[in-house]
Amino acid sequence: MIRDAAVRRAEISRAAMRVGAFYFPTDYGIAIDELARELEARGFESLFVCEHTHIPVSRRTPFPSGGELPKRYSHTHDPFVALSFAAAATRSLKLGTGIALLPQRDTIITAKSVASLDQLSDGRFIFAIGGGWNVEMENHGVRYESRFKLLRERLLAMKALWTQQEAEFHGEFVSFDRVWLYPKPKQKPHPPILLGGESDHTVRRVVEFCDGWFPRARSDWEPKRAAARLREAALAAGRDPATLPITVFNAPADAAALAPYREAGIARVLFEVPDAGREDVLRRLDRYASLTAENR
Repeated sequence: MIRDAAVRRAEISRAAMRVGAFYFPTDYGIAIDELARELEARGFESLFVCEHTHIPVSRRTPFPSGGELPKRYSHTHDPFVALSFAAAATRSLKLGTGIALLPQRDTIITAKSVASLDQLSDGRFIFAIGGGWNVEMENHGVRYESRFKLLRERLLAMKALWTQQEAEFHGEFVSFDRVWLYPKPKQKPHPPILLGGESDHTVRRVVEFCDGWFPRARSDWEPKRAAARLREAALAAGRDPATLPITVFNAPADAAALAPYREAGIARVLFEVPDAGREDVLRRLDRYASLTAENR
């Protein structure tokens, strides 16, 4: 484990800021396999896909950005199925969930999906997770107030399934006696685990049980201040901040605006791919291409 941490720290310190993309893999936008090929051809480092199992018609949960909820939220493919097509169409592109709604997911089935995708993609998977904001989780039997306790416990149980020959776990929400679960992930001890969110609670959870932070670039988000928050929390907990890279979701696709991100040591930025047809998406990717070249 010490060697794994040292290797990951060295890789992070050598790397320039990487440029990836995120996409809602809808049933009406550009096909995920074609998008993956086009991203790889233009030098993008990664593709992350969003997840919603469904959207309640009641709309009890207001859209956090205000206004009507965009169509893409209720039209997404399953992320692991979508990323399997992306993996088969590419050779080097990193493939991530961005984010997987872990409280809504069965622990053992998700552990199997993660390990299978990581094996079949030759170790290219990144597992970004979150607690979710929509009451859709209630249809999965999850209480909104318990979602982060459940997330933590499910993730710890999944780590046991990935790393132990005969895994066993007993918690408040997840409990199983000794089991065999194969395949194990290609990456050891498991794929990188990133946690989404921007709060101080999120930062503490990142330091406690994750391998990196996955915040959104909101209007008041400052890269330098955010990196300092994570560093302080890591040092207070006895973790090396260099082993906790930051991936920023929906970063500005502008060279000048990205300068503070590089200066703050942000490891990866993700640009938005619209839920649009092929030609519109390819034009957008061509505009982004110069930024991928700058940050290689």
